[in-house]
Amino acid sequence: MKKLLLLMLIGLPMMAAAQDQAVGLRIGEPLSITYRTWLEDKVSIEAMFGRGSANSSAYYRNVFNNNKPSPNALYVNENSSGGVSINARVAYHQDITAEFDITEGKLMAYGGAGLQLRSIRVEYAYEESPTMQTLRYESKSNIDLGPEVFGGGEYYFEDWPVSVYGELGLLLELVDRPGHVKMQGGIGVRYLF
Repeated sequence: MKKLLLLMLIGLPMMAAAQDQAVGLRIGEPLSITYRTWLEDKVSIEAMFGRGSANSSAYYRNVFNNNKPSPNALYVNENSSGGVSINARVAYHQDITAEFDITEGKLMAYGGAGLQLRSIRVEYAYEESPTMQTLRYESKSNIDLGPEVFGGGEYYFEDWPVSVYGELGLLLELVDRPGHVKMQGGIGVRYLF
């Protein structure tokens, strides 16, 4: 394993000249490790794997009320854990360096669409009826699946094989709560090789 790591560290600077691929870290919603490669001069594909945050309590209350464990069950609260997010995306990039009079490096604007799968474990606390004060618990997986649209900007440093970026996007749920829209965004850094 140490030899493989050493070989990768030695080989990365040699591969950096091509800069057709990138790996990075995205901080935001979702927190992810990303891998991107170029299909064409202005079109890229990206895969992201990370940790998605929980939705709001109102969201989970609606999910509970739409799928009660028993007809008289009353929602009390919920606790969520273990959020996982997987994204597959395509983006179109446009060089906007000249528009901002940037003399070093390169600034690209981009926008695209993709598909996102999110899963989170939710434990509901509820009462069987208003007269029964004993709490009961039920654990469920909340799975969200839907298309996302996003846009942002990415700055490529001139002398380093590194870029930094920021983006905003929307996820439209098709599975679990069709029509629910979740705003997402993040900042990140990528190593280009």
